[in-house]
Amino acid sequence: MSLVRFTNPLPSVFDHLFEGDLFDWTNRNFSPTNTTLPSVNIKENADAYTVEVAAPGFDKNDFKLELNHDILTISSAKEVKHETKEGERFTKREFSYQSFSRSFTLPDTADDEKIAAGYDKGVLSIVIPKKEESKPKPLRQIEIQ
Repeated sequence: MSLVRFTNPLPSVFDHLFEGDLFDWTNRNFSPTNTTLPSVNIKENADAYTVEVAAPGFDKNDFKLELNHDILTISSAKEVKHETKEGERFTKREFSYQSFSRSFTLPDTADDEKIAAGYDKGVLSIVIPKKEESKPKPLRQIEIQ
């Protein structure tokens, strides 16, 4: 006799209840260096996509943005150094090193030549304009002859 795994062809409400982030205790929000990855919001309107990265405590020079074959990579490596004055010594010192890397595949509608970025109040904003041909065209009345 062999055991056969039963799979329900019609998923129930309870099947989806435990699929949310609340019960996701995996390490997907941690980078390989065991630091927390910043949260990201991605918005879209008729003209562009906007990627917002929550990274308080950083400086705009701490970020590196790279585009390689339609893959946008946002990364940062920041080391906080504590200097000592003459006559001081450390009895305990904990190094502070923060790094992360997130990558996103750009859609075909993105105009990768016009990407712009800015950092303000702890949020890195990256604006990715859409190509003109991919923007929705306004409603047009067609005259019947």
